[in-house]
Amino acid sequence: MTVIKTKFNRRSFLKVTGAAGGGMLIGFSWLGGCAPASEPEIAIPSEWYDINGYIKIGDTGMVTIYSPNPEIGQNVMTSMPMIVAEELDVPWDHVVVEQAPLNTGFYQNQFAGGSLSIRLSWDALRMAGATGRQMLMEAAAKEWGIDVSEVNASEGKISEINGDRSIGYGEIASKAVGIEVPEEVQLKEPKDYKLIGTSKKNVVAKDIVSGRPLFGLDFKRDGMKYAVIQHPPAFGMKIKDFNIDEIKAMPGVTDAFIIDTAIDDSKWFDEKGYLQLIAIVGDSTWPLFQAKKALKANWEEDSELESTELHNQRLDEALASGDAQESRKDGDTEAAFKNAAKVIERTYTAPFIAHNTLEPMNFFANVTADKAELIGPTQTPASLEETVSKLLDIPVENITVNMTRIGGGFGRRLYVHFGVEAAAISKKIGAPVKLVYTREDDMTQGTYRPTYKSIYKAGLDENNNLIAFEVKGAGLPEGPVFPNRFPAGAVDNYSAEKIHASTNVTTGAWRAPRSNFTAGAEQSFLDEVAEAAGKDPIDFRLELFERAKENPVGEEYEYDAERYAGVLKLVKEKSGWGTEKPGIHRGVAAYFCHSTYVAEVMDIEVVNGEPKVQKVWCAVDCGIVINKDAAKNMIEGGVVDGIGHAMYSKLTFEDGAPKEENFNNYQLIRHHQAPAEIETFFVENEISPTGLGEPGLPPAMGALANAMYKATGTRYYHQPFSSSDQGQKTVIG
Repeated sequence: MTVIKTKFNRRSFLKVTGAAGGGMLIGFSWLGGCAPASEPEIAIPSEWYDINGYIKIGDTGMVTIYSPNPEIGQNVMTSMPMIVAEELDVPWDHVVVEQAPLNTGFYQNQFAGGSLSIRLSWDALRMAGATGRQMLMEAAAKEWGIDVSEVNASEGKISEINGDRSIGYGEIASKAVGIEVPEEVQLKEPKDYKLIGTSKKNVVAKDIVSGRPLFGLDFKRDGMKYAVIQHPPAFGMKIKDFNIDEIKAMPGVTDAFIIDTAIDDSKWFDEKGYLQLIAIVGDSTWPLFQAKKALKANWEEDSELESTELHNQRLDEALASGDAQESRKDGDTEAAFKNAAKVIERTYTAPFIAHNTLEPMNFFANVTADKAELIGPTQTPASLEETVSKLLDIPVENITVNMTRIGGGFGRRLYVHFGVEAAAISKKIGAPVKLVYTREDDMTQGTYRPTYKSIYKAGLDENNNLIAFEVKGAGLPEGPVFPNRFPAGAVDNYSAEKIHASTNVTTGAWRAPRSNFTAGAEQSFLDEVAEAAGKDPIDFRLELFERAKENPVGEEYEYDAERYAGVLKLVKEKSGWGTEKPGIHRGVAAYFCHSTYVAEVMDIEVVNGEPKVQKVWCAVDCGIVINKDAAKNMIEGGVVDGIGHAMYSKLTFEDGAPKEENFNNYQLIRHHQAPAEIETFFVENEISPTGLGEPGLPPAMGALANAMYKATGTRYYHQPFSSSDQGQKTVIG
């Protein structure tokens, strides 16, 4: 077993368990009396005993495990408790799961973003389970008057190693509460795992499919008001005034006013476009939506009203400036290109796109003179707590944040402005309120995936070896290039530049930030270079990985060439690469992000003149897989998401306003356009888990572009691929 020192002292455990006993860690019980998140085959306890901030054990042996991080569909509410239960060594059917509230005094990294939930909490979760197991063992040993080394724990029971005595966790839990937290605990070796690596169904699956109240939009409280907002019609505008008396006189409206959410010197606040908003308050949403239609507001320009044409101009200017925020240079690319037998240069672009979460943006707030209670779907509860504290001048310790299940995040709910707006409205009216956005509010508010433009250039010698590689990419506002990722380390002469450009459009993290564009561009370009070299696209990549592995260029690069090549070899084997069927057109891509390696092969068939994705093979190296079902679901969802956005999604701007405001003119992937089949294979190893919520998406865009080229004979350089403008210059001799 691995021995690990505990990171939390007894006082830390008491702090959080005291909160649990006082009704703080109440999971979803505040959502209208929901049942526990799972239904164990064991009697309901009459008394509970708090072991630590993750674990509460009932006198019948039932175990409650608190899931600390926001649940946005990545199934951490199942996988995180699985890790605790593994080390606690309790049968899964003895476990109930509850969502923990925000508690920065105990839980670490309590957010959902960057595919970091499991990766950052892996040791803490194992430690919590192992600590609970050790305390139960020490309590039983003390009860029997023997040394703790003479007992072991398994399947919810403590047993005497050289005797016949045994006792259930529930029977000894009351005694374990008084045991001092050990300074170090033993963790299981991967070969001994019973739960980790198996498939467990989502602990709230029945509640989801039966429509029980789990999401922020479901939450209600007696006496609660509703609110809607109206922001200026364009980035670069602000509110002057509006027909306040007319709006307040409308049926169902109790108040209307302007709120200001500007905060000085706050690292947490993210909204840049619309800090002043019109808020309309009433008893239900329908009359408020009617009141929004009757608004007559006067707006004034605050800064330039940008257009898509201006965005493209700024990207071009940024690329021409050579003013890179991050860069890398190995060898002499300029000389290598002069001596190259072939030079290939291509330009790739991607537009702004929206997140479009299925659940509308919403949040509940109840602000009193010196306290604030916040309930809703947020990926960053600590950021919300900090920002509300600054805005309302309320001490952080007087603010509570409870997390509901999130009906889609994708990075959209990393940003806390909608929760802050709810708090500001509650403060103004002196009553609890639920703020609800319309789809148009969300799609025109911002927090978009940035727009990007990258130029790739490669040089081949007379033997078709890659001797030079150059990429420079600009974004509004952040450039998309990762200078130390592949093919850095694999090419003698290599140059990469990440360039920023300015915009007043509010942007933010969109699933697999920057990688979502760069993977598609890079992998499409590598395929075209492989074709120019007369090489199989997988073999061409493997040659580069072999160089990076055996004789890398430079001292710094982010990826492990062995693992990167491993997923390519696995997907090649599983897809039967090289044995394509007639009428089937194949593309491949591989990408590394969030510390995870994913390779995908995509099969396309042309049906009635339209490309149809028939099957996708995915090979994934993400370290130890916690829950196989959930892991497959995340990869499959990422593939579908990547295909849909690469094919169809686009926001265009005129006079500072997005022209696409709802799904009538902003296309998302439809069911019939999704792949008919996706097959996923995981590399088995004992490496600590890495990211999984995002890495499946980026290579899907590249594999799609490469398969569509095989199907149509057209190379795809500009997202969305459904756009007709895909022309590029040809290979230069």
